[in-house]
Amino acid sequence: MHITITGNLGSGKSTVGKLISEKHDFEIYSTGKVQRELARQMNLSTLELNQLMMSDRKYDHMIDDETARISRENKDKNIIFDSRLAWHFVEESYKVFVSVNLDVAAERIMKDQRGAVEKYSSIEEAKRLLAERAKTESIRYKDIYNLNYMDFSNYNLIIDSTYCDAETIAEIIMEEAKEYYDNSKDTLKILVSPKLFLFDDIDEKDDKKNLKELIKDLESEFYIKDKIIKVKKKDGKYLVLENIDFAKAALYAGVSYIQIELIV
Repeated sequence: MHITITGNLGSGKSTVGKLISEKHDFEIYSTGKVQRELARQMNLSTLELNQLMMSDRKYDHMIDDETARISRENKDKNIIFDSRLAWHFVEESYKVFVSVNLDVAAERIMKDQRGAVEKYSSIEEAKRLLAERAKTESIRYKDIYNLNYMDFSNYNLIIDSTYCDAETIAEIIMEEAKEYYDNSKDTLKILVSPKLFLFDDIDEKDDKKNLKELIKDLESEFYIKDKIIKVKKKDGKYLVLENIDFAKAALYAGVSYIQIELIV
């Protein structure tokens, strides 16, 4: 089984990948690991290869070709590919994108300052620089490969990490990946916390009173699979367009994940 994991900066995708690796015995290939192996084959240091990549795009393509080769020659191995574009270059995989709210991503990055390369003086600076980096990456990938890694249609599973721990996300990914490989259904699922829902009108006191029975029915639910909520993206959250009572009940019941359909 091959699983490719990409996602927003600060989404925790690498942590999720490590947890899957440790619990389910997967080998991890990250872009960095592939790059180090390519540098070794070329008798170069990683720094020297990095410098070459800045001046010549053929080295990007060499890393992409190496990723494809690893996937092609290790079809019977359990491998996680942790890379922005592995979903495109790995020949067959369950494709996952881990999303996250920008505010939460900035908070996480601030708590986990990654050496001298990533230092931020405030949450606002972290948000601005994360947004700029994501935009720069998108432009670069569009320019080099004509790819948009932020296009959800590229993936089998979009799972938001804003309000959920990495352990739970890792288990959901494994469950969905097994179902995908067992049934060979190339479908898209988008899973988000009801805490990301927006409603045109909301009165928590009256809602809880009117939806008491439905809330009670949902309190034991963790991940609702049999109901899809149609939503529209707005200010980093999701405006609920229909099944509003059900969506509100899921929120009040503390449901962790519900499946949405994103209306553009």
